Amino acid sequence: MSSTSESFWRMIRLLVTVALMSVCGATEYEYSSWRPDSYNGGRSYSKPPQCVDIPEDLRLCHDVGYNRMLLPNLLEHETMAEVKQQASSWVPLVHKNCHPNTQVFLCALFAPVCLEVPIHPCRWLCEAVRDGCTPIMEAFGFPWPEMLTCDKFPQDDVCIAMTQANTTEVTKPTGYSPICPPCDNEMETDTIVDHMCASEFAFKAKIKEVKRENMDRKVIFQKRKKMVKAGNLKKKDMKKLVLYLKNGADCPCQQLDNLGNQYLIMGRKVEKQYLLTGIHKWDKSSKEFKKAIKKLKTHKCVADQTVFK
Repeated sequence: MSSTSESFWRMIRLLVTVALMSVCGATEYEYSSWRPDSYNGGRSYSKPPQCVDIPEDLRLCHDVGYNRMLLPNLLEHETMAEVKQQASSWVPLVHKNCHPNTQVFLCALFAPVCLEVPIHPCRWLCEAVRDGCTPIMEAFGFPWPEMLTCDKFPQDDVCIAMTQANTTEVTKPTGYSPICPPCDNEMETDTIVDHMCASEFAFKAKIKEVKRENMDRKVIFQKRKKMVKAGNLKKKDMKKLVLYLKNGADCPCQQLDNLGNQYLIMGRKVEKQYLLTGIHKWDKSSKEFKKAIKKLKTHKCVADQTVFK
């Protein structure tokens, strides 16, 4: 390799390290390679790549550790509106803490750090996040999406990685417990709102009965229900509505053990089943819950938002 080429690559590595070290600290990342033709993949963009501020309402990435991003991004979203629409679907997954590097991985794609040379996440990082988060996604009726197929990310070239690349066991974050994903019941206003926006419908109701059905739990509600977000649900659907806790036959869900409370129930339709995507105690003594319900009255969710696209 010529001295000119060596100097070029040393410069690239330095730029990447300096620009990205702020995300989680200089010792937590490794960076290597770049394929000159990997940014556009042969696609012609209507506008040249530009460096823009990460807007505050891009909730997935506005606190990721850097303030500027490339647009178009590495998922071929050309406008900020498109980035926001697609990225908003993933905010609930980050809240689930299924892998400590979920946000870093997703933001490397949705909001790549602002460098002339775009850097993809490493393949093993994709695989680690995929393996940690797939069980959560399956609980909501979603497979790992094709657009995030890990085989297409680099493994030997320059890429974004956390340092423990050979770690086979994921360290669970503080406060992690193996409860059913829709039952984590985190009482933070923005978390409740994000889950509401990522669900197709929501209502207030008491639970009449919970039955085990194969590897799922079938949740039957009392007749009286108060609609909070109708979505595509019609009155006739509400009368006999039952929700399924996907793959939730054996995982803990405290809410389903206490049938005397009123709950905020969230769900979505997957094929012919209605799945439970969230359940929160209707707790007026909670300031966060009251703020969430108040905010939902005026909050506008991103159009066509679903859970984990």
